[in-house]
Amino acid sequence: MIDQLKKLVEHSTEDEVKSLLFHMLLRINMAQETEHSQLVKDLKNTYQNFVEYKRSQAVTEKTYEVVHILFGDSASGSLKIALKERDVGDAKVLAFSDVFSIGPVWKLHEERGLHHRYEWLENHILFEGDELAECHERFNETISEIEAIPDHIPITIWVGGNAHEQTALRYVLYLLKGKQNVLYIMNTTHSHTLDTGELSPEKMGMMYEHVSAPLNKEQRIAYEEEWQELSATQEVLRIWENGEIKRVREDYFDEYIIHTAERLHKELENHGFMKSARLIGEVLGHVEQYIDDGYFEYRVRHLIMNGVFEIKGVPKAMRFYSVKLK
Repeated sequence: MIDQLKKLVEHSTEDEVKSLLFHMLLRINMAQETEHSQLVKDLKNTYQNFVEYKRSQAVTEKTYEVVHILFGDSASGSLKIALKERDVGDAKVLAFSDVFSIGPVWKLHEERGLHHRYEWLENHILFEGDELAECHERFNETISEIEAIPDHIPITIWVGGNAHEQTALRYVLYLLKGKQNVLYIMNTTHSHTLDTGELSPEKMGMMYEHVSAPLNKEQRIAYEEEWQELSATQEVLRIWENGEIKRVREDYFDEYIIHTAERLHKELENHGFMKSARLIGEVLGHVEQYIDDGYFEYRVRHLIMNGVFEIKGVPKAMRFYSVKLK
């Protein structure tokens, strides 16, 4: 067993070993607020995930010649279909499932920033079961995979015109700081969609065939500096306005939520209770920003606490309670 562990470390890159150490220290740091049994469980999971990653890498590291990075499961799923239809078997697709337009991104490229973000999500956004822990684990795995990309492999990052993907773009480019990979940005804004996840596999396949020129050194530095500026702030909400990421107040959408509730009351011709899921769905469907429904649900609960809405039911998830304006 000792020889196997020694061989595993010897066949890992410096970045991979640093990533493993980071995750172990992160678990130990977080264990200060949990039971020691949970620490053992977390470290065991970290070890197993690393072993599985290295096994997978042993099979695939010689078979892919390009990496695609996307910000959403829908977008990555569509791209995989598009690449399969075009018989592109040498591409690796990586995806972040997190929503970067909400929640703090302060020092997210550091251990303390990552802990701060998920602590905020745990305290403000409702998750079912182990969903948050699974999201956190997938986030860490994606970071490890990005750090392990060999320098000679070109990377294409797909990004649309919204604060979620634009924030994530700057984050990833900062993670790639110092690496020698040739970097391309596939700008999906011209497709007239709010986010890349709305693109069909056919549309993504067509865009795949028209890659723009790679980023030069000056462009990379500019994106890295923009990330440093973003990650130095404590705001938890970002929107996309006039081609730029704009940091806004936490209650930025509260008035819009209230106006939407007023409109629904009129359309329903009564002022009775409406399912919070219906209200949040209406807000989500009409707002021209990429914001997670969990964030709008958090703001509805905040408005309930401030006496703007009355509530019927238990707010453990949006489908379990109804609201109406007082």
